[in-house]
Amino acid sequence: MLKVENLKVRYGHREAVHSVSLTVADGEIVTLVGSNGAGKTTTLKAISGLLRASGGTITFNGERIDHLAPHQIIERGLVHVPEGRKLFADMTVLEHLELGALRGRSGSTGFNERLRWVYELFPILAERRTQKAGTMSGGQQQLVAIARGLMANPKCLMLDEPTLGLAPIIVDQLADTIKQLHGSGITILLVEQRVDLALRLADRAYVLETGRVVMEDAAHTLAADPRVKSAYLGL
Repeated sequence: MLKVENLKVRYGHREAVHSVSLTVADGEIVTLVGSNGAGKTTTLKAISGLLRASGGTITFNGERIDHLAPHQIIERGLVHVPEGRKLFADMTVLEHLELGALRGRSGSTGFNERLRWVYELFPILAERRTQKAGTMSGGQQQLVAIARGLMANPKCLMLDEPTLGLAPIIVDQLADTIKQLHGSGITILLVEQRVDLALRLADRAYVLETGRVVMEDAAHTLAADPRVKSAYLGL
């Protein structure tokens, strides 16, 4: 479904991502793990068109997308839920969901059907649909950000640090949500600071260090690797 080959991304004169290659097959959960500054978020931003790649290719469902604008990539079914949620404090929950649907992929389900589905997934958002996002808790805001992405009708959902700054009980709820989304047929590319959680959820994983892929394998294999245990799992 998604294929990244020899991706390079620069910030001015500094190359932040060096020849990263990865694949995400239809129906998989794939995770990118690594320390802060490893290039995980930069890689997602390049895939979604928020940053322009300085080299390499990005292909989604057989089509080159590395030259497309972000809204064109969303229209093809590849949707990015960014780190830090990026909500508008004075907009209501419903307004965020309407915004998410504006450039969504056309399909068999219309706006009202997707809205009902999102409200079934996250009943609290139905209850608080008129509440402004800036007055909500961090966990509730993260649900709004994910729901906004789902309103675009994604084939593949990229989640960047969805549990950042959240309480453990909310983290567990989000993990269940990710499993549920995967069970509904959505392919997921996950960046997650909690490496143990990421490796439990994922089918396959890539380890990034200083902008390069240094390891890749089945998630359960990497979780048992002594190097991963020592560097990322504190074992």
